[in-house]
Amino acid sequence: MFKGSNVALVTPFKNNKLDEENYIKLINFHLENGTNGLVPAGTTGESPTLSHEEHQKVIELCINESGGKIPVIAGTGSNSTDEAISLTKHAEKAGADGVLVVTPYYNKPTQEGLYHHYKAINDNTGLPIIIYNIPSRCVIDMSVDTMSRLFELKNISGVKDATGDLNRLDETIKKLGPDFIQLTGEDGLAFEFNKRGGVGVISVTANIAPKLCSDMQKYSKSKSDNDLKEAEKIDQILQPVHKSLFIESNPAPVKYAAKLLGLCDDEIRLPLVKIKKETQEKVKKALSSAKLIS
Repeated sequence: MFKGSNVALVTPFKNNKLDEENYIKLINFHLENGTNGLVPAGTTGESPTLSHEEHQKVIELCINESGGKIPVIAGTGSNSTDEAISLTKHAEKAGADGVLVVTPYYNKPTQEGLYHHYKAINDNTGLPIIIYNIPSRCVIDMSVDTMSRLFELKNISGVKDATGDLNRLDETIKKLGPDFIQLTGEDGLAFEFNKRGGVGVISVTANIAPKLCSDMQKYSKSKSDNDLKEAEKIDQILQPVHKSLFIESNPAPVKYAAKLLGLCDDEIRLPLVKIKKETQEKVKKALSSAKLIS
């Protein structure tokens, strides 16, 4: 169910409030441009600064507007296990197809703590759970052995791997097998990740280049040499865009890019701020090189 180009949706704001009109517009933009899955209320959606009410609203709007056309993987992670369970229960009741649960940040649990955190969530839902492993932001790194233990539970289905280490993909396939869903969280590695056995991406870039991202994913999993060449060509077009969107802390650059495309404003919540002028110029140049703007 979860494969291809899954967009880590930004959350548009207007005057520090959820901009529902442009959020719905964004969802339809993805439905029209081949995106394979929607991921609302993740960290790209600024979940750390959403109120609980906003967090739930963002998920509900996404599920209702997409109308079952493509899967919705709701971001329900927290460094509080009880809070993660509560958000997961809400997502299930709202009709999500799965949940994305980030490793607990700041608390710095041991591998045993990670196991019991995810087991507690697993025991309180019937939804597939995608582990989000991002050591650069959470300090901790879930080991392949811990994922292997978790995969024995009924709802642990896969990982969004943002380690940036392609060897981790190889190790995980070797230990857990091909049924464990592996999605990369690194846009710049998406093509190589799929070539080595991954099945897709949870993408920041897809916010502003959904068709290019979904086409690259489709062609990269083809057995046709011509399709693989097309995937590589699209990947090369997208590389400058990927790079520009991470010059400053995500999602500030991608929100600016979305503003250039007329999708939503670049308003962002503290402690993040809008990107600097020099970064704006680099984002513009990258979008222009990919023919996303003229």
